[in-house]
Amino acid sequence: MSTPYRCPNCKTNKSRFNLIEQVVHSVKKDPNTGAIIQEYTESELEPFHLPYNGPEYKIQCATCGLIEDERMFIKFGEHPIK
Repeated sequence: MSTPYRCPNCKTNKSRFNLIEQVVHSVKKDPNTGAIIQEYTESELEPFHLPYNGPEYKIQCATCGLIEDERMFIKFGEHPIK
């Protein structure tokens, strides 16, 4: 998070961002009602329940509203504005 960002959409914002922390809750739902019937910790997942492996954070440009993975903002931040 200490690397420079630049928005890949509006291409000018390099300073105003919202950091969206991804918090995972592994659950099993009833297929008919949609009610949660079981919650899991990461250590007790069932064999067919894969653990979450997505990004820890999503980034939102506070100028145009684009939400993307942090690596997109980092990649655009590595290159100067032309």
